[in-house]
Amino acid sequence: MANTVTQSIMVVGGGMSGLSAAIEAAEAGYEVFLVEKNPYLGGRVAQLNQYFPKLCPPYCGLEINFRRIKDNPRVKVFTMAEVESIRGVEGDFDVAVKVHPRYVNEKCTACGKCAEACTLEIENPFNYGMDTVKAAYLPHDMAFPLRYVLDPALVQSAEAQKVKEACPYDAIELDMAEKTVDLKVGSIVWATGWKPYDISKLDNYGGGAYPNVITNVQMERLAAWNGPTQGKILRPSDGQAPQTVAFVQCAGSRDENHLPFCSGICCLASLKQATYVREQYPDATIYFFYIDVRATDRLEDFVTKVKEDEKLIFFKGKVAKITQDDATKNLVCRVENTMTEELHEIPVDLVVLATGMQPVTSEAPLPTPVPYDEYGFVASMDAMPGIYAAGTTRTPANVAECVADGTAAALKAIQSVVRR
Repeated sequence: MANTVTQSIMVVGGGMSGLSAAIEAAEAGYEVFLVEKNPYLGGRVAQLNQYFPKLCPPYCGLEINFRRIKDNPRVKVFTMAEVESIRGVEGDFDVAVKVHPRYVNEKCTACGKCAEACTLEIENPFNYGMDTVKAAYLPHDMAFPLRYVLDPALVQSAEAQKVKEACPYDAIELDMAEKTVDLKVGSIVWATGWKPYDISKLDNYGGGAYPNVITNVQMERLAAWNGPTQGKILRPSDGQAPQTVAFVQCAGSRDENHLPFCSGICCLASLKQATYVREQYPDATIYFFYIDVRATDRLEDFVTKVKEDEKLIFFKGKVAKITQDDATKNLVCRVENTMTEELHEIPVDLVVLATGMQPVTSEAPLPTPVPYDEYGFVASMDAMPGIYAAGTTRTPANVAECVADGTAAALKAIQSVVRR
């Protein structure tokens, strides 16, 4: 290990926490390496239709952040990359970063000629597999970096050469290989974020087998203008407009068999999505099944406003089971009203499960020993000397909280390299 002391900072994760940390550190004058596993920056926020507190499209804030990165030569971005190892001590870390091949180089102008020449299709990861996309694809319309990606299945197929020849800028490299980049940094911000809880584990809700039972993150894509239905909320099974929609809270959350904790944002996210339904379907009946509605400070006013909708029925009770009519794909929610202790079977056209926020670190921990809590979150922002956790890596949080947390982690990282 080299003995030189460096003042560069590595940020792992390009979501809102990581973006905020990287930008603030760079604009304070420090060299930053930003490592992201996806082919684009923005994390799960880029996949939202709207976000709190202003209920505006996420591209508003993301575009500003992307501009700040593009204009700052101190930020070096690695997409499709993962940290393999971390060795050393605060002020002198040696980090190995594995970069997966994109098969498209910096010459790409996002003209789309490669996609036009491609016939092979794959599940669209940006839309959570709700539709397909060409195997030569732009991750999404406002992707940063604005560059296409070739799926490995295409590279190995017979039409790979045809797709390469369709590119007028010589941007496709079919022989691009995985590589390892060795970096020396003084401090690290870990902001790998969260993943929606796996509904295949929820057997009582169909375990992912019912097409008209979707998750809250999938609902965001259905409502988004660049989603699988161009923003129209439709039943996946038949493409029909739902007349009755159920929002089921705590789907796998606050449950000792799944995620024992409350993610804090699910109630508000579901109520926000109820407004999506109401905007498109003024006469639809909406059920909101809940244990208790959790909202804090100024967002309580939003709950009060949504409750004014007379066709939005608040039902205090945790849905015990969802069944499906195999012929029509219609659904029935079986639930006890905890206020009256009565059992109900309520037929609906579409169910949206509010799945919780599972930290990525619960399945992909840091490649160096740090303390975790019983749920898999990094136990504190100060994970170890020189390594700092930010955003949903350490606790469930909304977008505004992630921005603040990323900024705080940047300050910690700067202090770390300065005092060394």
